[in-house]
Amino acid sequence: MTRIETPWGPWEAAPLGEVVELFRGAAATWWVSGGYAIELAVGGAYREHGDVDISVLRRDQLAVRRLLSGWDCHVAAVPGTLRPWEPEEVLPETAHDIWVREHPGGPWRFQLMLDEAEGTDWVYRRDPRIRRELGALTVEEPGFRRLAPEVQLLYKAKGPRPKDELDFAEVLPMLTGEQRLWLDAALELEHPAHPWRDRLRGS
Repeated sequence: MTRIETPWGPWEAAPLGEVVELFRGAAATWWVSGGYAIELAVGGAYREHGDVDISVLRRDQLAVRRLLSGWDCHVAAVPGTLRPWEPEEVLPETAHDIWVREHPGGPWRFQLMLDEAEGTDWVYRRDPRIRRELGALTVEEPGFRRLAPEVQLLYKAKGPRPKDELDFAEVLPMLTGEQRLWLDAALELEHPAHPWRDRLRGS
């Protein structure tokens, strides 16, 4: 794994398998997200990963905090800042990004993301018009679930970085017609002039 320096200390991401094993003990639904969700959809490695992302529903946050009782958890409750996530603390709706490490002063090991839901629907936090049944949000892998690639690409579509462009290019040939239609419709709502739309419809 690549070591990345940040103002809040270095990232040395844990191997994906170790994080998956940890979360198998969670009393909540969870899934692999971020770049690994795209890589798993592609079916093989094509770039390095600076972090590991695990997503859970906001309503399950306390169950996950209890799972991580022995870890040092910090939340980006205000953009550009980190503060400790205290045990049994219910985070505000503005907080959705949590950094996790084994002990204070150590390297950050993985990132926890809080997703929104209403009833049986996942709700896209940046635009609540975009929704999906929770049963169709993720894809099963042996022993865990990963975020569907079209949903992960929606997150990556906001100001895509070079690695996001690479993820899009690698997974695009794997997307079914239904997946392309869903992502194109979601982009039409949030980013109507996004350049990915032409590629979704034309390749």
